[in-house]
Amino acid sequence: MWKKLKLKSVLIVIIAALAIWFSYPPLDIHDKDGNVTEEGKINLGLDLEGGMHLILEVDTSDLTQDEAKDAPKRALEVIRNRIDQFGVLEPVIQLQGDNRLLVQLPGISDRQRAKEIIGKTAHLEFKLVSDDPELVKKITSGEEVSGYEIKEMKTREGKTEKLFVETKSVLTGDMLTDARAEFSQQGFGLPYVSLEFNSDGADKFTDITGGNVGRRLAIVLDGEVYTAPVIRERIPSGRAQITGNFSVQEAQDIALILRAGALPAPVEIIEERSVGPALGKDSVQKGIRAIIAGGICVLIFMAVYYLLAGVVADFALVLNILIITGALSYFGATLTLPGIAGLVLTIGMAVDANVLIFERIREESRLGKSLRAAIHAGYDKAFWTILDANLTTLITALILFQFGTGPVRGFATTLSIGILASMFTALVVTRLILDLITIANPTMTRLPMLRFFAEPKIPFVKVRKIAYILSTLVIIGGMFLFLSRGEKNYGIDFTGGTLQQFKFTESVSVKAIRKVLSDVGLGESSIQRFGEGKEVIIRSLGGKTEIVTDEIGKEFGTDSFEVMRVEEVGPAVGEDLRRAAIKALIFAMIGICIYISFRFEFRFAVTAIIALVHDVLITLGMLALTGREISLPVIAALLTIVGYSINDTIVLFDRIREDRKLMRKADQKEIINTSINQTLSRTVLTSMTTLLVVLALFIFGGKVINDFSFVLLVGIIAGTYSSIFIASPLLIDWPGRKVVRKR
Repeated sequence: MWKKLKLKSVLIVIIAALAIWFSYPPLDIHDKDGNVTEEGKINLGLDLEGGMHLILEVDTSDLTQDEAKDAPKRALEVIRNRIDQFGVLEPVIQLQGDNRLLVQLPGISDRQRAKEIIGKTAHLEFKLVSDDPELVKKITSGEEVSGYEIKEMKTREGKTEKLFVETKSVLTGDMLTDARAEFSQQGFGLPYVSLEFNSDGADKFTDITGGNVGRRLAIVLDGEVYTAPVIRERIPSGRAQITGNFSVQEAQDIALILRAGALPAPVEIIEERSVGPALGKDSVQKGIRAIIAGGICVLIFMAVYYLLAGVVADFALVLNILIITGALSYFGATLTLPGIAGLVLTIGMAVDANVLIFERIREESRLGKSLRAAIHAGYDKAFWTILDANLTTLITALILFQFGTGPVRGFATTLSIGILASMFTALVVTRLILDLITIANPTMTRLPMLRFFAEPKIPFVKVRKIAYILSTLVIIGGMFLFLSRGEKNYGIDFTGGTLQQFKFTESVSVKAIRKVLSDVGLGESSIQRFGEGKEVIIRSLGGKTEIVTDEIGKEFGTDSFEVMRVEEVGPAVGEDLRRAAIKALIFAMIGICIYISFRFEFRFAVTAIIALVHDVLITLGMLALTGREISLPVIAALLTIVGYSINDTIVLFDRIREDRKLMRKADQKEIINTSINQTLSRTVLTSMTTLLVVLALFIFGGKVINDFSFVLLVGIIAGTYSSIFIASPLLIDWPGRKVVRKR
């Protein structure tokens, strides 16, 4: 016996040591001046670190079938080269579907510059300019002249000049070998882009310049004429220059994209999510604050209520968090803001297994068993309930990972690791410690615990029809509000549009912001003020993010505000995300239905699904009532509710199955009512501890994750109610054969 316990002890110590080794320090350590002295081991998502998330769509409509097939891969390599030269650390660039590219740029704050570098086609052309008076006269009068087109060029004086250029290019950028930003030796040392061709390009350039002395040669980049110098002489060097009214950075960026090569087809940014470093830092701080606040509340409660056993559970909970952070670091997973929420939620849900075990030990002790026998029986009887409850939650987490994107996947990853870690700490670690305590103290005869409910005998099943009516009325009212709001229920993730969050140094009025938006044709945009009036969220359909920022800068001063985040989603992406969200909810329920049918009976699965739909509909109604929008994090929260609610229901179903074996002469109503009362203490305690951490998330988690935590709050309350008043009582009104115990 001691040998097994020693081996388990050594294993747990090794796991704890590895978790600390892999995860320390989890986050960056800063000195007093704010400089990073040691980098954190956990990868932070863009919503925590700051940066850009882009989805690009490659337009292959003008390409042949063979060209279209290879265009996305070629575009990916070109964009990868550009980003590498741009100097972004650890970017993510990958194909997504047939013609979409995912680009993630951590730490980027200059959105506009990054978008221009990534999105420019970089199609470089050299075209001859005509100054034939007859030709100019025809084109000016509106007469179409085959082989020529009108182009406009900006001069250094800020004026525009019309040029009549040949439609056919005499040389393209395919023959470029290098492009550099340099400074002219004359005048004020203005920047320009120096071009160098390969041998074939140099020969061709020599022929063009030699055969067209006295004519102007327009240098066209992505359809825009940058310069059109007069050819003074034959140029045999294979070098050319792009001049214009450039800043140093503009010249460097043009040189960069030309060196990286032209895209095989135009790309369009159909989704953008940008988070400023200040908001990311703020989110990390608030998330950690929520974890600490929620964790302390749970630790104190467990220690006070379960006394010695609660202290053991607290140790397991701390180890649980260590294992999660160690696993995130080891596997290179990314911690996102919803991921922090998943960590907070895991703290609450991890307590559930310990509560189940401790309540079982209490019951076995009341039957007169010795302490060691009660502990052994408590763990054995709780094992299958814990396994069933956690596997159903894991099903929803895996489905969420499959259909989710970005931060939502981060949440699913953290939740999945947390479920596995909590099962290990509850079933292995706490049992080991309790075994060691009882062996070391053979005179110990009982495990003292406080108790809320002394064998309650509440007639739950008698009021089940009142509960059905009440739930139906609440759902009908909620759905009426939900349907009345229509598209207003959905955030830009599902409808498409733009979200911009600004933080001002002083409080600003909605009226002043509305005036700015009206001036740019976005007067109907939604404006939300918070943070003592200093922070503003603008939701619009215009897609004019740069114009809005510029106009706000003109109105309030460029130094009076900071752009905290920008989200821009195209309607096509919004529709895709909506379909994926619905698919995730449907598949989660199908997965749960299959599992419950396998472990219990099909009718148990049906009543469980009815209860889940009940919880989701009530939550949607509360979202509509409070004027909140459905976003990707909210979908993650809804799926979490599905997992959490089924967790409660599974515990009840398992007790009903057990009581049917023990209460063979009792009718179905008595069995189900007894089971509900027997598990009531566990139901209330688990809901209360989970609510403690979610409430901490709701209060301290910040604006960005407020809707997410609100949905969890409503869902936990609805899920607890439905497990007691809907899922189990429905079995009475849907009679069937007895449950076969499957072990």
